[in-house]
Amino acid sequence: MKPILEIKSLSKRFKIQHQESYLSLRDKITGLLMPSRPSEDFWAIKDISFNVEAGESVGIIGRNGAGKSTLLKILSKITPPTSGQIICRGRVASLLEVGTGFHPELTGRENIFLNGSILGMKRHEIRKHFDAIIEFAGTEKFLDTPLKHYSSGMQLRLAFSVAAFLEPEVLVIDEVLAVGDAEFQKKCLGKMEEVSKSGRTVLFVSHNMAAVNSLCSSAVLIDKGSMVMKERTQDVITAYESIVSNTAGNHTGIIFLEPKNGVVKRVEIFCDDRLSSTAYMGCKLEIKIHFSNDAPLEFPVLGLIFKDSQNSPLLAINNKHYVGNLIKQPLRDGSISMTIPHLPFFEGNYFVDVHMGNAFKDLQVIRECFQLTVEPMKFSSIGEWPDKQYNKIFVKDVAWSVNDGGHD
Repeated sequence: MKPILEIKSLSKRFKIQHQESYLSLRDKITGLLMPSRPSEDFWAIKDISFNVEAGESVGIIGRNGAGKSTLLKILSKITPPTSGQIICRGRVASLLEVGTGFHPELTGRENIFLNGSILGMKRHEIRKHFDAIIEFAGTEKFLDTPLKHYSSGMQLRLAFSVAAFLEPEVLVIDEVLAVGDAEFQKKCLGKMEEVSKSGRTVLFVSHNMAAVNSLCSSAVLIDKGSMVMKERTQDVITAYESIVSNTAGNHTGIIFLEPKNGVVKRVEIFCDDRLSSTAYMGCKLEIKIHFSNDAPLEFPVLGLIFKDSQNSPLLAINNKHYVGNLIKQPLRDGSISMTIPHLPFFEGNYFVDVHMGNAFKDLQVIRECFQLTVEPMKFSSIGEWPDKQYNKIFVKDVAWSVNDGGHD
């Protein structure tokens, strides 16, 4: 039996133009008489080949910028490849971005039929699953409300429901599920597992290794636009973690960011006031971000997401969460730091995402900006270690007291 999806030597090239960030009208008119600015080729993906069998659930993993989303857009026929060939023996439904295939002026009801038609479904097929789509999305009350009034989470729920219930042979899902809340993500993963067991094929891109491992029987690892391997999921995850560890590992405690035109220029990590990317359980951890921006930041905001080796979030904090921690003066450049008095993580390797923003708007998001290695250290002189089976984090200082009940 032939594979439902054959990808043969697939490549995608983009032209990168080098020009000034701002040109006046006079500059643009003058530029018409001058030689064109130089450009260079950027290969988002290059010479990728693999097959997907019918009913197979395949995870596609790799670091940010590896080429995963470009690959999915080509598979979904959103963008054409520069070279190579795709043979698909079935209908493809894609969920790549919130609102893709929806019209903001149409109601939720109308958008279900519109999106279903775009996915190649007949009207009677859409009617057959209409009630199930609405029930799963949980948008009954807003069925006849224009989509432009939906929140991004509501749009996501509706988009996922349409793609999952209209029975395409191949379901392609990007990291878009990160928009939803934890309960809905769990619901979606359950539905994808159900779709896979029904014999349909799922291609799933995610940075959540635990989700990929539980859902996918095999995985593809892409790095710097090239395919590294397609093997059993756990083997691919192990190889991915090795790549991330070798790249993110920096034990000097200072990380210089590339490209240098971002808002964040440098990251410094301190363990008990000493520069080091190696910390220990219970130490005072400080992370300092040095930033610079063309326009002053009214309220510089630093957000940090700590994730375990499976890329599952453990702690997400920013200075908006704490009273009195918003810097109330406009700054073009400076630094902002976060200090945790007692690091609550067990020994192991952790990855940290950095979000730098102005008030409530992200200016730069750096996934897996650096790796933090935590070493074990006794924090109790006479007690036992907390049981990791029940604890993801620990509390260093806890006061206990036992009092006499006063009985003779």
